[in-house]
Amino acid sequence: MSQAATRQELSPQQDRIEVPPTATPRHATPQLESLERDGLCKRRPSTLSGKRIACIWSLVNFFGPLLVATVMVNLHTSTVPAEARCQDLGELRVLEGEASWVRCPFRGLANGSSSHALTWYRLLPGHLERPIKRRSTSSGTLQNAVRLLLTFTCFFAWFRGSGRVSTERDCLRFQPAAAEDSGRYACRLRNRSACVNVRVVSRPQEAPEDPKCHWPLAAEPGQVVIPLEGDMVLECPDWREVAAAAADDAPAVIWYHACEQPDRWTSDREQVGARLQVHYMVDHYQGLYVCQVHYRRSGRALHFTRGLNVTAVSSSLPKVPSVLQPTREHVFSVKRGQDVRLLCTGHFPYLDQDLEWDIWWSVDGNRTEQLAERRFSTSNRRLRSRYGDRTEESVLLIRNFGSQDLGKTYNCSVKNREGFQTRRAQLEEEASLPWSELASGLAVTLVLSLLVSALYRVFRLELLLLYRSRFGTDERYTDNKEFDVYMSYARKSEEEQFVLSTLRRVLENDLGYTVCIFDRDSLPGGTITDETLSFVARSRRLVVVLGPGYARQGSQALLELKAGMDGLAGGHLRLVLVQYKRMRRQEWVRELRRARVALATVRWRGEPSRELTSRFWKKLRLELPVRRPPGARGDEEGGQGAGLMTTPNRDQSPLNPEAS
Repeated sequence: MSQAATRQELSPQQDRIEVPPTATPRHATPQLESLERDGLCKRRPSTLSGKRIACIWSLVNFFGPLLVATVMVNLHTSTVPAEARCQDLGELRVLEGEASWVRCPFRGLANGSSSHALTWYRLLPGHLERPIKRRSTSSGTLQNAVRLLLTFTCFFAWFRGSGRVSTERDCLRFQPAAAEDSGRYACRLRNRSACVNVRVVSRPQEAPEDPKCHWPLAAEPGQVVIPLEGDMVLECPDWREVAAAAADDAPAVIWYHACEQPDRWTSDREQVGARLQVHYMVDHYQGLYVCQVHYRRSGRALHFTRGLNVTAVSSSLPKVPSVLQPTREHVFSVKRGQDVRLLCTGHFPYLDQDLEWDIWWSVDGNRTEQLAERRFSTSNRRLRSRYGDRTEESVLLIRNFGSQDLGKTYNCSVKNREGFQTRRAQLEEEASLPWSELASGLAVTLVLSLLVSALYRVFRLELLLLYRSRFGTDERYTDNKEFDVYMSYARKSEEEQFVLSTLRRVLENDLGYTVCIFDRDSLPGGTITDETLSFVARSRRLVVVLGPGYARQGSQALLELKAGMDGLAGGHLRLVLVQYKRMRRQEWVRELRRARVALATVRWRGEPSRELTSRFWKKLRLELPVRRPPGARGDEEGGQGAGLMTTPNRDQSPLNPEAS
């Protein structure tokens, strides 16, 4: 509303408001002086009265429409939601207390007219938009008018802030950012809009001096690679932009690495001005480098922090990839009907931004994804990475490997932008073991072993006798003894009848042994002791027939037993114990107990033992010297069949007393 319109609304009586002169020196304000110069208010020499109230009311009438217009400009409702028309610029993360900025992406903003046509807004709930104050560099009457307007609209200052958030040409600046600045912002140029989500991150409590050294960074650090033993100059991100336009004077930059400043570093690294110079890169120079930029803008001290993640890479040559496996001599063993895996590993030297590297298998010149058969598939993975050099692995899986797959060509290839290498895999069919034949042979062997074991247990005595008859030595040609067997038994007992009627008859008549019986072969008039010892010494075996009366009936048997034990100790006589009847424990004298422990006992089992083919006679023959029955074929030459006895007719058996 103009001043002329204001004058027309006033009544003739209120054209001029006189102000008392006494109030002017102490209470006049610049606003009243301005009104007086414009002819809207006049001092009167009268005292302060109700007309002063009329003057204040005229001021309200003058500035009221202007204030309403200001509010309407600063806060209005959009007919179309701004979110639906905005080009999304993503998210801007700002650390609380640090300076930050974001630029509108539209082209042509360097032109002055385009820049003035661009407006930044803060998007509020309910589709409300609030313009961001533009930082102006103009001066003169317009600047004084704006200052005058701000004086009377101080209660709207919370809409505009204290100047921390402002726009300059195409840039929205936070100087510095506060927690309440988080939200959605939009820049608009004619009918185009772009939106950005500003997120103010609270500063953590850890200081750089903390042992853990957690540097607070709002933005992700940049990535820098330096060749080992190489050099590079590091420049703090966004430093140039601040130095060129935003700062009142040259910004100050401070670099940190592992919480150490350059004054603690070696000569391999040094800060030269705002930049960091790495003269000689080594392994422990890797890590996060932090730069802090301090500057002043419009008399306000500001700063921001940026990070660079430095990685050492290999500088080795050449850069052509190579196939590590399979080697030229390696051969893969395959088996039909099973899944086969062919392994390939390749080495890729470091190359900056190498997007062309690859490792793959080909079958008959075609990649697996180009094959019609789905039995072929590949899988890749990274084995290791050191200083940018990588070792990659590719596995070719062939399901249900068949004979037709042996004739195919399998190649492993690697490439990058510097070169290419391929190597052929050699396949060899693994010889399959004849499992059915092996199982059959093992089963037959096991059956035969069990059969032989059973036959040996059943025919052990017969086999031993057969072996003795073929390979045994006749002791008659190796010693000068007269008798094969000396019989020791209890006189006038059942054992004596058994010895005279059974043992002597079979051993002498059927088996061909020479038997010495003291009562028959001794001469009258001799001494019993001397004769007994002489007969025992001239015999090869001493057969002791045990019975209940052996140790009780006389001293002759005990004398013979003692002589046999002495001969046994000397090694020129062997004892054979034949148990005719079972004996009680107290009947076993000391000599018998000693002999029983050291010698085998052949037991007479009565009627079953009468047959010449019974186990009694076979075991007894094994204890006696080697002899072949008289009349057997090959008696002198050791012919076949020796030791095998036929069962005689019972009526003609030598063990039958009636037959004799």
